[in-house]
Amino acid sequence: MNKEAEMRPVTEFPDYSDEEMLHRAQAFHAQLAKRRTIRHFSDRPVPRSVIDECLRAAGSAPSGANLQPWHFTVVTEPELKRRIREAAEEQERHFYQHRASEEWLAALRPIGTDERKPYLEIAPCLIAIFSQPYHREPDGTKVKHYYPAESVGIATGFLIAALHDAGLATLTHTPSPMGFLNELLDRPAYERAFLLLVVGFPADDAVVPAIERKPLDDFVTHR
Repeated sequence: MNKEAEMRPVTEFPDYSDEEMLHRAQAFHAQLAKRRTIRHFSDRPVPRSVIDECLRAAGSAPSGANLQPWHFTVVTEPELKRRIREAAEEQERHFYQHRASEEWLAALRPIGTDERKPYLEIAPCLIAIFSQPYHREPDGTKVKHYYPAESVGIATGFLIAALHDAGLATLTHTPSPMGFLNELLDRPAYERAFLLLVVGFPADDAVVPAIERKPLDDFVTHR
């Protein structure tokens, strides 16, 4: 039988003025607006301490019943990155040659992506993010997790924002299927690979597509 959670008073919630709230919101937006998906990475190492602090930020995300249904595997070992690249490119070749519709390929064409993913080896750090539908207590009791996909998605957003704020570039990679990550990273079969996050610094000659974000009125309705 679950025990009732201990309740504590909210004592550290900030009480900003309207002007300060707006200033902070504008500053945060300006910082995140600089974030771009990078596909040309340097091999410059990233301090583990920085990655760990960003992962702590991800771990602070809200989750269904506070069950925190996620696991993050950080990969920096060159040989393991090579094996991940090989497995990912195999799935990507099948996607581009057999599964993707012409409409989908046309949508990807302006971005310039294809089945080749050299950044999976070049970037100093890969973070494989797994969603957990349940966990087991030390006595073997199975505990179901609620809203794992939504919870992991929120935590991933926190992680990307934290890495960007720390001065690191990222790329979200979702080869399909991603079961090879469970095998290569020794994760249990019940976990579902959610996303492979590439982390590092842009290469000196890195370029990004000249794209625009939608204006606010195109994606927000106030009622």
